[in-house]
Amino acid sequence: MESARARARFPRRVYRFRIMGMGLGMLPVAAVLHEVSASWPAWAICAFIGLAWPHLALQLARRSAAPHRAETRNLLADSAMAGFCVALMQFNLLPSVLILTLATVDKISTGIPGLWLRSMPAILGGILLGGLFTGFAFQPATSMTVILASLPVLLIHTIAVSLAGNALIAKIRHKNRQLDELTRVDALTGLGTRRHWQEHAARALADHLERGAPATLMMLDIDNFKRANDQHGHATGDEALRTVARVVLRHLGEHGRAGRYGGDEFAVVLAGTRTAGARAVAERIRREMANVRLDGAPDVACTVSIGIAEVGRGHSTLEQWLEEADDSLYRAKRAGRNRVAGGAAETA
Repeated sequence: MESARARARFPRRVYRFRIMGMGLGMLPVAAVLHEVSASWPAWAICAFIGLAWPHLALQLARRSAAPHRAETRNLLADSAMAGFCVALMQFNLLPSVLILTLATVDKISTGIPGLWLRSMPAILGGILLGGLFTGFAFQPATSMTVILASLPVLLIHTIAVSLAGNALIAKIRHKNRQLDELTRVDALTGLGTRRHWQEHAARALADHLERGAPATLMMLDIDNFKRANDQHGHATGDEALRTVARVVLRHLGEHGRAGRYGGDEFAVVLAGTRTAGARAVAERIRREMANVRLDGAPDVACTVSIGIAEVGRGHSTLEQWLEEADDSLYRAKRAGRNRVAGGAAETA
């Protein structure tokens, strides 16, 4: 949908640059026509290209059943007109090189693959047609008047294209930041995604393996999530997930990182924390959740079971560490739920 909208807006985006490019581009053309005492048809063609064609091109694209395709044809017509103007100026060197360069750069800046190559035959065709019109007159010398007339298009058009490119780059960076945010933050709970959380856990494991730094994992599971979700709807299930996330974040220290591991399961890594400290955090979370009642399901206790595992000799990989924390979580479940298991004796 967004791509279709962008394609529909394409003619309007090109229109602004066409008005500027064609209008300013005709200044050196007019200067040359004045120097060579050109005929009125040459002046009429110059006026059409600089003043009328940009507006006509927009209407042709707008009224087309395929605006993007029509605008592509208009861009090729731009190149043909650039070639025609080169011959119309009797191949005056500086403005000819300038106009042909800008015509080619404009095709590249559209982002349409291969358009600038497809514009080459149009340019050559325009030069041939213009040469037939002028008898292939050849006066390449460029006067100071023509040089001065070339400066506006050289400066203004170049700066405008650069600013547009910079705006596009800024937009792309913003989109990339949004995509990065989507990969790092779970939209429902505000916690880290599983992948992002695993990166933190992997760093904690690496610190332990390299320097012996302590760290402890906590795996949390909502005890009655399926009941609340099935009996009271997904909105209540979402409320439960957000509530757990808020409680977990409230009790994490500065070195704790929490993530939604999947479904109604959460994971926490406490860097620099041993079993006793992790159990204290887990107990605070468990006790607070035991007193929670969901607005959408006041009859359902929103308790959590928590399994903990301190990193140790048997954990050479993150999977091994997670497996021990998972085993502790299942022990808490089997013991009756609303419990903390792992390390010392289970508590409830």
